[in-house]
Amino acid sequence: MRAMRGMRIVSILAVGGLMAGLAACGDAPESSSGTGDSSAAPAAGTYKACMVTDIGGIDDRSFNASAWKGLEEAKADSDKLAEPKNVSSKAEADYVPNLTQFAQQDCNFTLAVGGLMGDATKQVAAANADKQFAIVDAAIPGATNVYPMQFDTAQAAFLAGYLSAGYSKSKKVATYGGLKIPPVTIFMDGFADGVAYWNQQKNDKVQVLGWDKAGQKGSFAESFTDQGKGKALSDGFVAQGADVIMPVAGGTGLGSAANAGDKYAVVWVDVDGCESAQQYCKSFLTTVVKNIPEAVKEAAVKGADSTGMLTGSYLGTLENEGVSIAPYHEFDTKVSPELKAEVDKLKADIIAGTVKVTSPAQPK
Repeated sequence: MRAMRGMRIVSILAVGGLMAGLAACGDAPESSSGTGDSSAAPAAGTYKACMVTDIGGIDDRSFNASAWKGLEEAKADSDKLAEPKNVSSKAEADYVPNLTQFAQQDCNFTLAVGGLMGDATKQVAAANADKQFAIVDAAIPGATNVYPMQFDTAQAAFLAGYLSAGYSKSKKVATYGGLKIPPVTIFMDGFADGVAYWNQQKNDKVQVLGWDKAGQKGSFAESFTDQGKGKALSDGFVAQGADVIMPVAGGTGLGSAANAGDKYAVVWVDVDGCESAQQYCKSFLTTVVKNIPEAVKEAAVKGADSTGMLTGSYLGTLENEGVSIAPYHEFDTKVSPELKAEVDKLKADIIAGTVKVTSPAQPK
């Protein structure tokens, strides 16, 4: 399986101010004419792109880090962009002050990273209607100055679940989350359904520990930073026989990666683990990837080129390479050619619609 090579963002004209409910897959977002700070295209190096992380911090080796990479790549691609700035939130109470701080510093494009920041972004965007905001993993209906970027990670996690079931020797695999929120449980749903699809196709009985999709109940670390909790959860799964574990928990999951050794393989999430956490590459069977960098880069560059607010929204899928699974890296020789071919075929079937992937947490 090859990693994503690129991604395009499709524009959709907002109707009646309800742009956030629309999802697009293709070209970059459009801009609309308007007034305020965004009403004229900026001079070289003057468009300020700023980013507020959620509580995982800028070095989470996951979605915060990949969003920041997107802004850095935007700066490299556009001479209209000034050096991007970021601030890390230590607690949820920091979201509104951090977003407000950037709005008051005349940031032209303020990015909120993570679904946990939805309410704060809505509040601050409403108070700064002439400023461009964007958010990863959330949509804010009616907020015409907030550009949403969402990802149907259930599709790629379905592939990872099927792969994990085929790879497992113990016939037990596991997953856990950082917090029980839709951007987390969507991975867990896809993973569990991928295992179920393997069982259906192979008349097998691989068991998923840590998540019950039907009941929407499972194991959560209640943290995106506590590596000790990640290790403890993984130890518990190993004690029950799991030999593949998928943490959907940001930095908490590094506790699982560091602890893996020869006991189990890890399915990482968000950004290819062999790129973001290279020291643990030998533990990563694959990664369920969200192409956040490309989505963020194209939105920021388009914002710098615009004469008004960005309109439309972005939805990453297998078809537009907004989501994928990463190469097998050090597991390449451990995954059979037959299993690789089946995963490739399954990807094609999902894109074609012959295999349906569903989750209550999928972006609407």
